[in-house]
Amino acid sequence: MGKTIETKAPAQTAERADLVLKVRGLKTYFRTVEGDLPAVDGVTFDMQRGKTLAIVGESGCGKSVTGYSILRLIQEPGRIVAGKIFFYPRAARRIDVTALNEKSDLLYDLRGGMVSMIFQEPMTALSPVHTVGNQLCEAVLLHQDVTRAQAEAKAADMLAKVGIPGAADRLRQYPFEMSGGMRQRVVIAMAMVCDPELLIADEPTTAVDVTIQAQILDLMKGLQRASGTSILLITHDLAVVAQTADEVAVMYLGRIVEQADVRAVMKAPRHPYTIAMLESLPSMHEAHPGASGLASIRGAVPSLTEIPPGCPFHPRCDHSKAGLCDVGHLPELEPVADGHLVACRRAAEIHP
Repeated sequence: MGKTIETKAPAQTAERADLVLKVRGLKTYFRTVEGDLPAVDGVTFDMQRGKTLAIVGESGCGKSVTGYSILRLIQEPGRIVAGKIFFYPRAARRIDVTALNEKSDLLYDLRGGMVSMIFQEPMTALSPVHTVGNQLCEAVLLHQDVTRAQAEAKAADMLAKVGIPGAADRLRQYPFEMSGGMRQRVVIAMAMVCDPELLIADEPTTAVDVTIQAQILDLMKGLQRASGTSILLITHDLAVVAQTADEVAVMYLGRIVEQADVRAVMKAPRHPYTIAMLESLPSMHEAHPGASGLASIRGAVPSLTEIPPGCPFHPRCDHSKAGLCDVGHLPELEPVADGHLVACRRAAEIHP
């Protein structure tokens, strides 16, 4: 594969003004002794510039693998086997990420520069043997043409922006000298310090308590308003989605099963999996008129080696119909309303 920047055609000018990311038919498989496992199996979505798209689902549904695939961070035995990922920088032609050579300078510039990522656990994202300042400055020096002094000033400024008091002094501290909430703020600062156009946030509040979670979400929204950064939020928590997202893509076993504006998904979910997740949330239960009682989703996400026939959610589904949902091909995403897509054979009959 070689370095690829597509020529901007007139028809794409309007598209680029609205889009920051386009994913088409993405398939990421993992090679095992039992065969290739489809961790991501044909995912398609668009992201609008300056907006937040949340990918939501239980563990094992392919959310994080989708995020890693966008930055081409999938390692063996995983690999992208099909699909296209297009990134649209503000000041350049669109980039076909899937066509870039692994050693290309453009892919290097993309990672951490134009596109950045917040990883799940801050203590694994931060080096315990380097100061916070060294780690922040390294990110700036790698992607921007600045002096060491300028990098340190930018690092201190970003720490202040994420709400860390005494930012200049904190640059000399090590991660273990900070609380979990502070470390998570440092991780966000590292992701934002190079002014990325797209931020992929993989479960950014998992390692913190509820109080800190609210502060982190407010912080991310504030940084987004200030910088115009687009955010791809990866989470299992629909309550977090309700607070932060503009659009939602619900994933189950490597596929998107429902996608729509956040208000449509929260007020009128149409896929049984989305409905079941909402009914299991105490904070969302009262606002969901179709709920008969707080419940949990029965069963668990099956192994990728044991994907059920037909709709893969049918063994756990309260709306499953024998002879319809448990046979045949996988249901395709189809419109049930303007901009509202659902992959369910009974979607027309389901009204929450």
